[in-house]
Amino acid sequence: MFSQTAKGAQSSAVLYSIVESAKANGLTPYDYITHLQEQFSQPVPDIEQLLPWNVNLG
Repeated sequence: MFSQTAKGAQSSAVLYSIVESAKANGLTPYDYITHLQEQFSQPVPDIEQLLPWNVNLG
C-alpha cells in the first residue's frame, strides 16, 4: 500500500526486519545499521559475526 513497486515493498520489509531484529537484541537500530554498512564495505565481511545477537556495539 505504501510502496510503489514490489521491489520497494521487498526493500522496506528487509529494512524493517533489520531494525526490529536490532531492537529485539538490545541494539540501537541506527548504530547497528551503521555498523553493518561499515562491515559490508570490507572485502570479505564475516556474515555470522554481523548477526544482531553476535554484535557488541558497547
